[in-house]
Amino acid sequence: MRIAIVGPTYPYKGGGAQHTTELAHRLAALGHDVVIESWRAQYPSFLYPGQQTISAPEGTPYPATARRLDWRRPDGWFAAGRRMRAADLVVLAVLSPVQVPAYLGILAGLGRRTPALALCHNVLPHERKPYDRPLMKALLKRVDAVLAHSEEQAGLARALAPTPVRVAGLPPHLPSAGAAGDAEVRGRLLFFGMVRPYKGLDLLLRALPDDVSLTVAGEFWGGLDETEALIRELGLGDRVELRPGYVPADDVPKLFAAADALVLPYRSATASQNVWLAHEHGVPVIATRVGALADHVTDGVDGLLVEPGDAGALRAAIERFYVSGEPERLRSGVKAVDPEPFWSAYTAALLGASTGRA
Repeated sequence: MRIAIVGPTYPYKGGGAQHTTELAHRLAALGHDVVIESWRAQYPSFLYPGQQTISAPEGTPYPATARRLDWRRPDGWFAAGRRMRAADLVVLAVLSPVQVPAYLGILAGLGRRTPALALCHNVLPHERKPYDRPLMKALLKRVDAVLAHSEEQAGLARALAPTPVRVAGLPPHLPSAGAAGDAEVRGRLLFFGMVRPYKGLDLLLRALPDDVSLTVAGEFWGGLDETEALIRELGLGDRVELRPGYVPADDVPKLFAAADALVLPYRSATASQNVWLAHEHGVPVIATRVGALADHVTDGVDGLLVEPGDAGALRAAIERFYVSGEPERLRSGVKAVDPEPFWSAYTAALLGASTGRA
């Protein structure tokens, strides 16, 4: 099958780009003729205020990649659609509703003969704008199939359009650099990744027990001011280390090696690679029961689960984690994930959705 994937890939950074790249590799390994149609300019800076690209690839770049799409050139969107008419399937990687105008331009150029599938990392964002729903509704009505990463997300898609929806859990796709650290208990936790309100860093700061330190490593979507003010208000300046900015892959192992546990205090979630990333480095996870987080943490075996939105419950979980012997016991229960069965199920669901097979 000739498959064109439209989405970010290197030099774009982050999980979306890594997923697009790994998906292309996996489909090619199954014998399909795969190309990536990617971006030379994906978002205006006022819509994505953080760092967008990196100078060195994380993982193996996909060779058959064209980087011609540009958010400033709608004529290029239509031309890209015309180029992809020879494909048997076009996969649109949907990371944000702001991509929808470009995708509608591509679909206009594509015409109706080539099937198009919307691969939705999130059908609707966690922090929504008034335009999100109408944009996604317009896109989902136009494509032939939708792949969602959870039943909850599938429900959102079905509420927007009558297009067939298939569900497959997001498979592991972050580059593996994992080397387990030692078992020394350091009294330090880690919050890792893009800092956005729905991820609950404020709850974790309010929940932090007196004798525990925290490293926060990642880009701050809305700037540092609010977090720094909360740290001052709570008197945590000597126990919270902020490392703002994108974390290069080479820096990830030492961050996890210095932490007793990764904390994911999310208020909401669809899926996250961070549980697997922590386990790849031998680190247990304290996470809230939202989205797929609870599917990947076995409570009391390789981490702890707690209800979302409750700083008191989160503090109690952290105190439970630090009961004598527990950090070592939970660390011993951590197993690195085998990505193969996840990818096998994922590619089968994607290809099945595109052909209408069960």
